[in-house]
Amino acid sequence: MKNKMTAAILWIFAALAGLIFLCALAFIITSSGKIEKYRDENKNILAGSIAEKIKININGAQNGLIIRGKNLNNPVLLLVSSGPGTSDYFYNEAYPLMNLEDYYTVCYWDYRGMCLVYDKNLDPETITTEQIIADTVAVSEYLKQRFGKEKIYIMGFSGGTHIALQAVYAQPQLYSAYFAMAQVVSSDADNDTYIYNFMKEVFTSRGERRNLKKLEESVNHLPDGKVKCTNWYNYVYLLHNAGGGTIKDKTEFTGIIIPILKARCYTVKEKFNYIKGMKMYRTTPFYKDCKNRDYRKEITKLQVPVYFISGETDYNCPWQMVQQYCQMLEAPQKKFVKVPDAAHSPLWENAPFVVEYMKNKR
Repeated sequence: MKNKMTAAILWIFAALAGLIFLCALAFIITSSGKIEKYRDENKNILAGSIAEKIKININGAQNGLIIRGKNLNNPVLLLVSSGPGTSDYFYNEAYPLMNLEDYYTVCYWDYRGMCLVYDKNLDPETITTEQIIADTVAVSEYLKQRFGKEKIYIMGFSGGTHIALQAVYAQPQLYSAYFAMAQVVSSDADNDTYIYNFMKEVFTSRGERRNLKKLEESVNHLPDGKVKCTNWYNYVYLLHNAGGGTIKDKTEFTGIIIPILKARCYTVKEKFNYIKGMKMYRTTPFYKDCKNRDYRKEITKLQVPVYFISGETDYNCPWQMVQQYCQMLEAPQKKFVKVPDAAHSPLWENAPFVVEYMKNKR
């Protein structure tokens, strides 16, 4: 009996070791770091297309660019990554219906110190708002010159809207229009209250007393009836459980971590650097500055058309605040679009809807 039990235990350990080995092998194999080329029906590279992953020096630091498009005659779009400090290209692999590159030459930008260009020797204190905006302008000029365009389009996503909005405000002559996806408006009590009310309603309807308790432990109730978040990480965790996080009805693990692990666009090293760069950005003056912004007071007028795109259940950047900001903002053209069946990442969650909208704004 003892020998049989020992053999069974050894078999279980061997099976677990084999499973871990196979998972590690699959992780390594899928982490090629290659960007898929566009090909015609004969499997030849599509004429006039571009699909590349490069690093360029911008204002003394390496910047990473993944540039893809089916036709170089199309307008150029700079997509400013979220976070700030997190790369977003991996979503394209998880959501293959996202075909924005049929209509734009899209540049997915990893700014200094993040993911593709993580540098352990880069001093976080040098990453200021002024530096990041200067880098945005320089990357925009690079794209204009390289692709022979008088102006480019720019899109900010979530934390990247801090960057894109300020760049458009500072240098409007560079841009044909600004697409603001999940625009950050403010981090004040208004923002936290919209999130709180959404989660409370969802958890109450589900009868989830434990989550309701955790929700109350994550906020302070203010005299005016609003709330202020006291633990953002718990707040966001709960928000994903409520269905209003990064991807509708998906947790951070299933909606973000698993797609990153499966992504072929990053090497193993780049995936580890993704995490390192994200953590490093939380210590920068730029990140701290973002926490104190209220664009309802700071930027009330733009000189370019602006199109706000929010998911109907986005409460990471509550769509109600984005809609209100659109209404008060002065701009040559402006529009708020609420995307059905999407939360914080509508470009990927409901790609047909958003791509068609952006196609018609060229």
